[in-house]
Amino acid sequence: MDRRTYLRSLAASSAAATTTATAGCLGVLGAGGAEGTVLGPPERDLSEASHPSYGDEMPHITVPDPITGEEVSTEGLEGESAVLWTSFYTNCPDGVCPALILRLRRAQEYAAEQGFGDEAAFLALTFDPERDTAEVLREYAGQRGVDLGAGNWHFLRPESYERAQELMDEEFGLVIEKRDADEYQNLEYRFPHVGIILLANEDGIVERVYPRGPQTDIERLIDDFERVVTA
Repeated sequence: MDRRTYLRSLAASSAAATTTATAGCLGVLGAGGAEGTVLGPPERDLSEASHPSYGDEMPHITVPDPITGEEVSTEGLEGESAVLWTSFYTNCPDGVCPALILRLRRAQEYAAEQGFGDEAAFLALTFDPERDTAEVLREYAGQRGVDLGAGNWHFLRPESYERAQELMDEEFGLVIEKRDADEYQNLEYRFPHVGIILLANEDGIVERVYPRGPQTDIERLIDDFERVVTA
């Protein structure tokens, strides 16, 4: 049984067992939303997708941040921070990854301006650890305007490419694989990939998945993010 089927079976069992107990307590839900969420259901139902979607648990992963030298755990952030998560690599040649990082960075800026940066975490996981060293990631942060000094941004770097593949596939339902990059000068290999952004609340429940992450309307993402963080 795959991860998503397993999680949904648990959710169904839990719902059946607690129907009586939760009667009359719908105030803990979003406006007609899934249990434990702040936002109501999204316009597009992605529940059949391979990746986590609205109402699912945020995958529990622990990945090194090579810049701070700490191990970052999504489970450890629960009860403290809402999370915006995406995956990327710094050698992305087609603008997808810079667009993803831009959206997280704009949300980071807004959180600082509005005074709730301490209640937010921004996680950008590279699936190209061979090239994305601590030095490269630090330089990339400067190029993209990321505020590493805020303490709420983490570049996550798996120990190896194989570990990155495992995390992406087993935890996030996303397949990555190196491809030749002959059409690009000075680029040995590239990664065709799905650029998504996940928003999870402080209880570790996914509030939104933005499947076309690079095209996501920034104002809409920030509005969703603020509502979740400040709820």
